[in-house]
Amino acid sequence: RFFLSPLFAAQPALKTLIYTNLTEAFTTYIKVALLVGIICSYPVLLFQAWMFVAPGLLAHEKKLINRVLFWATALFGGGVLFAFFVVLPRMLIFFLGFSTAELEPLPRLSGYLTFVARTCLAFGLAFEIPFLMVMATRTGLVSGQEFQLKRKYYYPAILLLSFLLAAGDFMAAGLLAIPLFGLYEAGILIIKIFSSPA
Repeated sequence: RFFLSPLFAAQPALKTLIYTNLTEAFTTYIKVALLVGIICSYPVLLFQAWMFVAPGLLAHEKKLINRVLFWATALFGGGVLFAFFVVLPRMLIFFLGFSTAELEPLPRLSGYLTFVARTCLAFGLAFEIPFLMVMATRTGLVSGQEFQLKRKYYYPAILLLSFLLAAGDFMAAGLLAIPLFGLYEAGILIIKIFSSPA
């Protein structure tokens, strides 16, 4: 019911979803259960992996990996939450706005949940951009100046990335590109802060 709430909020008249295959409802519940299980077990798995490798690391390596894991996880989670609570409701309102008295939406259960999962995953990955930019500069792969001076190359790349992450959905790609541009500029600002003398 939680995953369906954005859909029902966007179209209050819509009370149910349909499934057109006898096994669709069952397999969809299994997929959702597996997905929720993976998400809930992620911190435990990460902790167990960390406990396995930590004894062989030096103090500064432990500190670096702690930061990497924290920011990568926080940004991914922030992207997923932003997608579910901000982007997804607006997308649903837009798409359902095409319904008329003669054109009634009948969303399929599996199709809707796939759409939700794909959108949340795309935004979760996209929100890693500032983190990847900082890591690239800290490791010497790219300079902070290059990110500033070559926007004309990176911006089209962001548009292409948005389109790929949205799996060809132009509406989703447009909504994804806007925060991506902001995240790119945030990455440049963070790089400036980290590189500025104390």
